[in-house]
Amino acid sequence: MIHQTGFFLIAVLVCALVPMQACSRDESATKESLGHNDEPTPTQSNRVAIPASVRQNLGVSFVRVERRAVAHTLRAPGWFEYEPSARREYRPALTGLVELFVDQFDRVEAGDALYTIDSPSWRELQQRLTETESEIERLRVQLATYGPLFEAHEQHEASLRKSVEVWEERLAQLETAREAGGGRNQLLTSARAELAAARSELTSVHENHALLRAEELKASADIESARSRFEFLLGSASIITSLNPQSLLESAGVPGDSRAVWATIESIEVRAVEPGIIEGFGTTTGSWANQETSVLTVVQPERLRVKASGLQSDLGVLRDGLAVTIVPPVPTASGRAVALQETMTGTLRIGLSGKPDDRTLDLYVTPESLRAWARPGVTAQLEIVTSESGGSELAIPLAAVQRDGLTPVIFRRAPDNPNEAIRIEADLGMDDGRWVELLSGVREGDEIVLDGAFQLMLATSGSIQKGGHFHADGTFHEGED
Repeated sequence: MIHQTGFFLIAVLVCALVPMQACSRDESATKESLGHNDEPTPTQSNRVAIPASVRQNLGVSFVRVERRAVAHTLRAPGWFEYEPSARREYRPALTGLVELFVDQFDRVEAGDALYTIDSPSWRELQQRLTETESEIERLRVQLATYGPLFEAHEQHEASLRKSVEVWEERLAQLETAREAGGGRNQLLTSARAELAAARSELTSVHENHALLRAEELKASADIESARSRFEFLLGSASIITSLNPQSLLESAGVPGDSRAVWATIESIEVRAVEPGIIEGFGTTTGSWANQETSVLTVVQPERLRVKASGLQSDLGVLRDGLAVTIVPPVPTASGRAVALQETMTGTLRIGLSGKPDDRTLDLYVTPESLRAWARPGVTAQLEIVTSESGGSELAIPLAAVQRDGLTPVIFRRAPDNPNEAIRIEADLGMDDGRWVELLSGVREGDEIVLDGAFQLMLATSGSIQKGGHFHADGTFHEGED
């Protein structure tokens, strides 16, 4: 009764907007019914005319009958979200003044400049690098002097050895002469004194040589320590600037300036590590930021997954690796909603824990390829086939089935005339909440009305044997056109 009343109101409203010519045949039939009418009664039919203009006005769409494992399909509601690795936050390594180079929703490529930070701590690091570099140079010069010093010491040592040898020979001669009775004690005493002095000076030279060698070893150790310290400082500069150490040591290439690159950097330039889109900012140009400040966030929109809620009661059939189809939230094939055919595929991953309050568990699926409607926060459904060995049945979307009172009704596109739809009482089997089995009356590949089926049901409700047709403006009339 409700459907008939609703259709009556629709028909009244549409006829009020239709030109007079559109219903001329109905007016003529009314006049003839008052007099005489010799035309035969129209043949009873369960067909409804749906020419192209009517399909366009009513938004009629079709879906094909296909084989699906309805009995072995589970559905889980969910939504798209970014993968954990899809988002990258850029935080400054040093406290400083920020200047942004990008705007929100800008697409950036790897290596593009994002912002600069002017930091006093960077200048302190440059000063320490400069001091360490100067110390290395001083020690290098000092080490370079030890070679000539050792050479001079060796010459001096050789001269003293020669002097000792001379005085030892002289002393031996004097002692021999004295034993012969011809020597003088004064000369012997003087020779002994000179020999002792030469030996003492040679010993002192040996001591100085040892001290010089110790100083050389200490300078070598100091320069190695300074070089290590410089490398550590350069490593810190490399992390801060995102430049490798070798690049920092290269010449800046400024005419008249022989300094390395690290010495010429006035502000730290932060560049994108990966391509993506600027999602948002944690600060603004001209503000101070520290290591805890998220200056901006870059996301990779193609790194999406679906997070859904499954029932713990289905744990007996759910397992990692099951094939999953990601389907749009609304089952339609026309209008502004996502088309029914815009699906994605993936593999099921079950979360590590469940939720005891609502007795669900998290399910995750990463699409193998993305459709245009896949965006974070957009709802979707997971269509999980729990058994690949199970049989398949002829099925159509549950949304294509209309209820005329208690009778389920579908509209099959006539195989012999694409501009007609045949009303059929649906012989339904099991459903999975979105698709339903058809036990008879259709074949695989048949086209069934999806969008617009409700209007067709209203037009034929209670008058299935009368048949009828639609006008181009969507008005329905009983009988043949």
